[in-house]
Amino acid sequence: MMQHDSLERYRKQMLYSGIGREGQQRLTARRVTLIGCGALGCVIADALVRAGVGFIRIVDRDFVELSNLQRQSLFTELDVHQHLPKSVAAANRLRLVNSLVEIEPVVADVDYANIVSLTQDSDLLLDGTDNFEIRYLINDVSLELGIPWIFTGCTGSHGQMMPVIPEFSACLRCLMPDPPPPGSSETCDTAGVLGPAIGVIASLQAAMAIRLLVSERPEAAGIPGILTLVDVWDLSFRQMDISRLRDQTQCPACRKGERLWLRGEQRAGTAVLCGRNAVQVSPPDRMNVSLPELSRKLSVSGEVTQNGFLIRLSLPEEENGGKKFEITVFPDGRAIIRGTEDPMVARSLYSRYIGT
Repeated sequence: MMQHDSLERYRKQMLYSGIGREGQQRLTARRVTLIGCGALGCVIADALVRAGVGFIRIVDRDFVELSNLQRQSLFTELDVHQHLPKSVAAANRLRLVNSLVEIEPVVADVDYANIVSLTQDSDLLLDGTDNFEIRYLINDVSLELGIPWIFTGCTGSHGQMMPVIPEFSACLRCLMPDPPPPGSSETCDTAGVLGPAIGVIASLQAAMAIRLLVSERPEAAGIPGILTLVDVWDLSFRQMDISRLRDQTQCPACRKGERLWLRGEQRAGTAVLCGRNAVQVSPPDRMNVSLPELSRKLSVSGEVTQNGFLIRLSLPEEENGGKKFEITVFPDGRAIIRGTEDPMVARSLYSRYIGT
């Protein structure tokens, strides 16, 4: 239990009747895993660290770039200059905000092979991602482990948020049995994204997270079965009652135990990164890459920069038809190829320079 002087920083929060001293003490004992630390994840992580959640694991596969700074509030130009992974940069900033919170940054691409180990010790899973494949995977592991999660998304000026409490509420597949077909839904590439929209929907997610975490049990939090939809441009706020979907749809996931994403039956080796003109390429099996050795190998192919977390290769434009490509490689063999949105081109460059 925390001492009085440690709780003093949360005094105004404890005055709120929904939390109180007992709720705050419960909050400081909770463990959260946040998957994705882009625009949504920055707001969520900042809010929960300031609120005093005891442990937060921040998992993200990406590094900080200049275009992130418009809406990703934990990062600075120095993080861009140092090519820091987002989870590391976020942890560095958040430790300055609240030294009482244990923050664990993880630089990794979340997939079916590692998601259980990343989440099984958590009280709550939070969605800070930008793609449906990972969200369906989070939904699967939430149902499998019985850990609540909160689905959140934002494009353009609008966002949506929905809590999922296993065995007590509808899940993501109750709402959408299958991911939307490619090109059928807006992305930040096609619709852009407003920083204030991120702030609003992520703040709603953070408030919902705190409500769940201060409750003795998730099902006792009194969370209504609703999908919340917000548009900050036309100032609209709508809620859809989805409390009966679980029974009405006879959901294959939460009613029948289907775990397509958790078993690895639904996955892709490449992912086009939203708003980045980049593609992530993942090897079929996890690797253990020696960054110094790879740096020496790649130095003959172009300009190489590196830190303890990644290597970046800038390829000469004259060798690629006047096109500018950058390949960023992580220790697990994963790479982000910048300069194309074509998975075939990205895989070709990966094979050519990484050699697998």
